[in-house]
Amino acid sequence: MMLPIKKFTDFIDQNRLFDHKGAVLAAVSGGMDSVLMVHLLKAAGYKLAIAHCNFQLRGDEALADQAFVKALAHQNNIPFYTINFNTREYAAQNKMSIQMAARELRYNWFEQLREQHQYAAIALAHHQNDAIETILLNLVRGTGIAGLHGILPKNGWLVRPLLCFTRNEIENLIKDNGFTYVEDSSNASTKYARNKLRHEVIPKLRELNPSLENTFQNNLERFKDLETLLELRTEELAAKLLSRAGDETHIAIAEVKKLNPQRLLLYKLLQPYGFNEAVVNDIISALDKHSGRVFESPTHQLLLDRDKLIITSTDKNAPETINIAEDDTLVHFGSYLLNILHDDAPVIIKDNPMAVSVDAVKLIFPLTIRSWQQSDVFYPIGMKTRKKLSDFFIGLKVPVHQKTQIPLLINGNGEIIWVGGYRPDDRYKVTENTKKVIIFELFKV
Repeated sequence: MMLPIKKFTDFIDQNRLFDHKGAVLAAVSGGMDSVLMVHLLKAAGYKLAIAHCNFQLRGDEALADQAFVKALAHQNNIPFYTINFNTREYAAQNKMSIQMAARELRYNWFEQLREQHQYAAIALAHHQNDAIETILLNLVRGTGIAGLHGILPKNGWLVRPLLCFTRNEIENLIKDNGFTYVEDSSNASTKYARNKLRHEVIPKLRELNPSLENTFQNNLERFKDLETLLELRTEELAAKLLSRAGDETHIAIAEVKKLNPQRLLLYKLLQPYGFNEAVVNDIISALDKHSGRVFESPTHQLLLDRDKLIITSTDKNAPETINIAEDDTLVHFGSYLLNILHDDAPVIIKDNPMAVSVDAVKLIFPLTIRSWQQSDVFYPIGMKTRKKLSDFFIGLKVPVHQKTQIPLLINGNGEIIWVGGYRPDDRYKVTENTKKVIIFELFKV
């Protein structure tokens, strides 16, 4: 048996995924990736257990996968856990998609097993190509710096020890060692965006660069290092430039002008106060000519004084910004509850300002729900030109003190999806080409 044990354990140690003291819970589907992960963990001397989910979505094929993984565990004297989920029923009861239901079910169960048996980590079998696909999806849909590092080796209790291997390396290791595995027939379908990238886009990119995986892996390391460097630089600048005066935070304008790159560093300094990139651009443009101008975020106000920026907290009762994960179904924001319903039918909500249906393909998770900001713009439904949200509120005579209480649903790329209770954005409306929708509905509490 020829396995790259040192490469595997070096990656685990370098990223501090887990050690030999505790046992690891390996999530195993029966595919080649998770099968190789089991053999590598066992060969490297780690204590492990195997967990397998049957979502009862593929009939006999799913039963065969379950039997295969059980046999794999028994043949290697590894503790084995399995569970059968009624995924369709769970999805219907919780008003979510089948994919989101399966994700929620399996991760909740993995965490229950981890807590019950005190496993050191939950090992998932993502590899380098999965990370490449994630980055490409993020780039296509729009992303910040964090979206460029792809899948992280460690996220809480979830670890990914195969990220040091490419799909081709895994295939060769499986073949050379004679390991058997099962293949999920849905992996060949290009119906899903990730599979489309895998089968159609990445092969074309590999024609341009045969060493695509190595190049991306090197880039991933650089992106992670740059993100760390930026955070450290921001901490240094905050300690140096931000000063407190009672309830106020001050930043000298002379120091702001010295920042390089100015826009990025000022944005990072003001990000904890809720100011977005568009507002930061406006602040920079006004530095030399608009003393006395006020900029607002959902939580703070920034006054452009003659020689300094003065930041103060505004509405103490303004709701905080809430992140919305792809599998969330109910979110609390201020005096509202936001119900989220996944639906395969292209439903259009009419004559109900408290609900909206949007084209699910255009959403970039995590979404956020927050209060308005001075620089907010959107495209009111039916309009092809953008409108300042402040002008929109003025036109509707919305009282100033109520603005911060109005929930705004924001896409992962920063665009407004819906001014809750008032108007959706035209860019996210359901059309005849829409294949899947997500319905958002607000309730006063």
